[in-house]
Amino acid sequence: MNIETAIKQALRDIPDFPKPGILFKDITPIFYDQKLCTQIVDEFIARFETKPDAIVGIESRGFLFGFLVANKLDIPFVLVRKAGKLPYKTVSIEYDLEYGTSKIEMHEDALQKGWNVIIHDDLLATGGTADAAANLVKKLGANVLGFNFVIGLDFLGGEKKLINHSKNITCLVHF
Repeated sequence: MNIETAIKQALRDIPDFPKPGILFKDITPIFYDQKLCTQIVDEFIARFETKPDAIVGIESRGFLFGFLVANKLDIPFVLVRKAGKLPYKTVSIEYDLEYGTSKIEMHEDALQKGWNVIIHDDLLATGGTADAAANLVKKLGANVLGFNFVIGLDFLGGEKKLINHSKNITCLVHF
């Protein structure tokens, strides 16, 4: 069975979550299958054209596989969190949501200038948060080597926001 089929079989659909009309793709059942988790990590790594200097994971589900990939590659894992959640000095960026704005942060010393990083999250929808994370990476003088997602909701067009940062956009499953 290929990786896309295995992931799709493990996903759980939750209708009307977090609001009516949304069909939420729940990745938590994947974590009950350690062999599948290992396959996912290995598949992300196999798709890298160049080994990154760090993996940047977006809160909170981006921490899950992002940390595992970084750990297996023996490279740093960098947290991107909602404003006010990191304990040390941070850099932040505000970005637009469908209704309003949000802010994410990263420790100011998390990346070195010139590093090539992969930004990781569980799902690519509209691309707003990943785009903001890419802008944070650039603000610290690092380069966006690419993006990794377990799931891509292609019909929402998130790739269009990210292509300006890197054409290297991996989604293991497409809907």
